[in-house]
Amino acid sequence: MAGRYERNPYDEEEDVNPFANNGGVSPSNSRLSPLASGIGDFRATVDIPLDTEKDLKRREKELQSREAELNKREKELKRREEAAARAGIIIEEKNWPPFFPIIHHDVENEIPAHLQRLQYFAFASLLGLAGSLFWNIIAVTAAWIEGEGVKIWLLSIIYFISGVPGAYVLWYRAMRTDSALNYGWFFLFYLLHLGFVIYSAVAPPIIFHGKSLAGILPAIDIISEHAVAGIFYFIGFGLFTVESLLMYTYFRGSGKAAEMKREATHGAMRAAISSSI
Repeated sequence: MAGRYERNPYDEEEDVNPFANNGGVSPSNSRLSPLASGIGDFRATVDIPLDTEKDLKRREKELQSREAELNKREKELKRREEAAARAGIIIEEKNWPPFFPIIHHDVENEIPAHLQRLQYFAFASLLGLAGSLFWNIIAVTAAWIEGEGVKIWLLSIIYFISGVPGAYVLWYRAMRTDSALNYGWFFLFYLLHLGFVIYSAVAPPIIFHGKSLAGILPAIDIISEHAVAGIFYFIGFGLFTVESLLMYTYFRGSGKAAEMKREATHGAMRAAISSSI
């Protein structure tokens, strides 16, 4: 019986010494090495910059100051607009032509529906004046090239840069309101422009230098010597003639003349009554 148990089946376990140094590396250490390396990974930290409470308060103050400045500017702009409206000053945004706005033009939103047709007609008259004076520059330039002198070319430039803006300011804008004073303003300067266009269509050699305007008389004179320039002058004569008819038709059909007669009559009656009193 004792022989059966002479060999301990666990003797093999006893040969395993966990503290034995096998070549300087213990089995237990070799098995724990991956875990040890993993512990180092968990110890790594990520530096994420966080705003301090002081920085947040500073930025909040900056935003509040900017908002206060914007509110102040908005109130100032509103105040100026109200002051301009009380003074009768109209602030107009330039919106025409769309590709290069130089004037304000908004018939649909600013003119009553029953007057929009007349307003479009007036605008066509203004564009016709601009086109006629621009073509006049081309015709006079052709005559200048043919030896007519630089003086007539300079005068044609003056007609354009003074006539077109002058027409827009002096009568086109004035007729958009229902004020009696503006009616009188319109009446005076529209008649002046109408007279100028009729004069330009004929272009007699008086007052203005005759060949600085592409009228019928300069056209007849120039075409005998310079055919191309003469044709340009005849085209200018046609444009001035059409513009004259357009302006006259608008003036007669718009009722401005009748309105001015009524205003003149009422003014005379008021003056007579006040003088008698």
